[in-house]
Amino acid sequence: MIQLGSLNTLRVARVAGPGAFLVDPADAASPEILLPGRQVPEHCRAGDEITVFVYTDSEDRPVATTARPRAQVGEVASLRIAASNDAGVFLDWGLPKELLLPYNEIPRGQKLALEPGRYLLVMVFQDNSGRIAASARLDDFLTREAGGFNEGEKVSIVVANRTELGFRVVVNDRAWGLVHNSEIFGKVQTGERRDGWIKGLRSDQRLNIALSPPGPARIDSVAQGVLDRLTREGGFMAVGDKTPPEAIYTLFGVSKKAFKQAIGALYKAGRITIEPGGIRLC
Repeated sequence: MIQLGSLNTLRVARVAGPGAFLVDPADAASPEILLPGRQVPEHCRAGDEITVFVYTDSEDRPVATTARPRAQVGEVASLRIAASNDAGVFLDWGLPKELLLPYNEIPRGQKLALEPGRYLLVMVFQDNSGRIAASARLDDFLTREAGGFNEGEKVSIVVANRTELGFRVVVNDRAWGLVHNSEIFGKVQTGERRDGWIKGLRSDQRLNIALSPPGPARIDSVAQGVLDRLTREGGFMAVGDKTPPEAIYTLFGVSKKAFKQAIGALYKAGRITIEPGGIRLC
């Protein structure tokens, strides 16, 4: 079944003047969906399979595109306000037809700052009529008490907002989590999507998130980053115990503690030597 608002791998049924007409290869009764001519790959022919995003055009007809939107249905993203009218706010999500954020999907406090150019964190969803829309009412889609995660599990997070304790984040587009201040060693950008790891499973099912992998995996990841940077720098870098934490983060994107653990592991493995002036590849 073709999923509206998602990536689909479809089969070319025929190529004509307007473009390529695509169908679901698993459904003999699948309706044809147009991929406009300017987006049809060169030498495309009937029987080929193409991965496309399916949404609706200005007349609410399903249409395919090879462009990739900044978010699909069921995903959270920070999107720029392009315009507004009586129907709501229109967001730039990377496609020619902008994404509608109806006014009733905006919390009252946010309605005071809806100027073009600003960014809003929204969930992309299908409304009751089947149309793709955006909602800034994230609490309607996300849970605060999230089960089914495992300690140390890698997850995808979207940074939401700063609090006194750290940053609230959206975990796997379905739950709220928190990155505590103690886990933050550099710049964290509101709206960015990045990797996170489940730091601990609390009894109340709230999620604490780390920004680097736990245990040995974390050390291995940092160590590889150090080796890669050393290689790019010609095999030597003037860094060590006396290097300020801020400089370590700028160079390697990790805390000084994680850096020292990685250096120790690399030294024991015979991958580097530690000199008075810095570290050197063996």
